[in-house]
Amino acid sequence: MRAHNHGATMDTKDSIRVRKGLLPSPGSLASNEIDLMGSATVLCSSEQLGHPIEQLLDGRSGRGATSWTSARANATEEIVIEFDAPEHIARIIFDAEEVHTERTQQVTIETSSDGGQTFRKCLMQEYTFSPRGSTYQREDLSFDLHAVTHLRLIIVPNKGGGGTASLTSVRLFR
Repeated sequence: MRAHNHGATMDTKDSIRVRKGLLPSPGSLASNEIDLMGSATVLCSSEQLGHPIEQLLDGRSGRGATSWTSARANATEEIVIEFDAPEHIARIIFDAEEVHTERTQQVTIETSSDGGQTFRKCLMQEYTFSPRGSTYQREDLSFDLHAVTHLRLIIVPNKGGGGTASLTSVRLFR
């Protein structure tokens, strides 16, 4: 089921939804890696044709990898991972690449342990991209998050002007 959200705040009934089993699981998962396609539903507030949310979960990362990209320029976007059962999250890896536009993208990670009713901020990080310099950013973060029912990424594409939100990959580990 797919539906598009045109508002700034994502409502799960109006978001783009990827249900487990729609995609093959990425090749082999690393030790303790959570199989998001087998144990969660992933929602996003928008996706660009040719850069769907599935590409965020396809197991590819690094420079030149596939990526999820927002369909809307200059719009804050949300990606929500709804776990089938509460998860312990000990590590989060995500990366982003921007080779065309100079911009400062902000990524906030929030978690919920009450079925998505309330969220707690775990991280807010900014990444400055410059086609003549820094075009790729990767984060490998350690956490000790228990009974997580939802993980939300909020992406501000450019704190100082125009841009389009994008991420190359997201991987979660127990």
